[in-house]
Amino acid sequence: MNSRERVGLALAGKTPDRVPIQFDLCAELLEGFSKKMGIELSYSDSYYEDLKYRISGNELRTRMGSDCVVVGGGHPSGYEEEELDTGHKINEFGMEMRQGPLYMEVVEAPLKGIGTADRAEEYEFPDPHADGRYEDAKRDVAEFGDRYYVIGDCELTMFEMAWHLVGMEKFLRDLIRGEEYTEILLRKSLNWTKGVAEELAGLGVDALWFGDDVGAQNGLLLSPDLWRERFKPKYRELIDGVREIDEDITIIFHSDGAVAPLIDDLIELGVDVFNPVQPGVPGHEPRELKDRFGDEISFFGSIDQQELLPGGTAEEVEADVRKKIDVLGEDGGFMIAPAHIIQSDTSMENVETFIRSARKYGKYR
Repeated sequence: MNSRERVGLALAGKTPDRVPIQFDLCAELLEGFSKKMGIELSYSDSYYEDLKYRISGNELRTRMGSDCVVVGGGHPSGYEEEELDTGHKINEFGMEMRQGPLYMEVVEAPLKGIGTADRAEEYEFPDPHADGRYEDAKRDVAEFGDRYYVIGDCELTMFEMAWHLVGMEKFLRDLIRGEEYTEILLRKSLNWTKGVAEELAGLGVDALWFGDDVGAQNGLLLSPDLWRERFKPKYRELIDGVREIDEDITIIFHSDGAVAPLIDDLIELGVDVFNPVQPGVPGHEPRELKDRFGDEISFFGSIDQQELLPGGTAEEVEADVRKKIDVLGEDGGFMIAPAHIIQSDTSMENVETFIRSARKYGKYR
């Protein structure tokens, strides 16, 4: 059984030969493993900087043990990112970005202070269909697609894209108030993501990975009723649209935080896979998730990268991997992965322990 077959069975709720593995690495870890293994590293640009590490280093990560490759949209042909004297960058969406301790951060939102629908109407998104935007994705689908499971990354799907354009506090406040411009920005964000998803589906990816972080450590960032009113119909439109291109494509939905109150809604929308199953937050106890939802949705993730991977011993990492496989991997329907891109506060040794343990305990037969 090759990796593509293995992941396909697992994410369809079935039992392959072993639990499949996926992981993403930050720049420091990519560089470290590239040097250690003597494998040339290639980076793929992304329309949003931090997504770069989802879609880069596929040759390296598959050689390390990943059963998946991840591809996405980059910059169009001839694009040159603007760099300021401060070292900050202006991305395609007009966001001023700086490198923080772990992630790129938006320090100046292009629609900061927005108050009218007209300003939202005037704001122009980049063209998701621009020439050259998917050249790296085409290359990786051609190189890996017959052996590895190919996931098309469409994160910052709608909610996150909109608040990055405005600023999180203001957008949340205005969303609750029902300000007219919020609907316009959400619709434009949806149309952008539709374009990206259509392009990736057209390339023949096996799955589309949509993502909007609507959870915090202790609950949702907005009420379930507000999410169902303002977002659920748009996700339905998005998912139904890509299934018209490929009726068999797998739909993965990513949200960090405690979002268990929305899992029934995700199932109703036709989502096949819930990611990242962030551990240690209310409603995400593995046994409860498996018992309540395991017959209707598959799980992808579950390994803590806030405390366990950065600070845990090898024995603790191995024990947690075994526990998650025993519960979430019971009778299939599970792909094990860290709950986020592994950051530079995690040692290379703990990354290797995660991979080794997943292989050791993940065998079904």
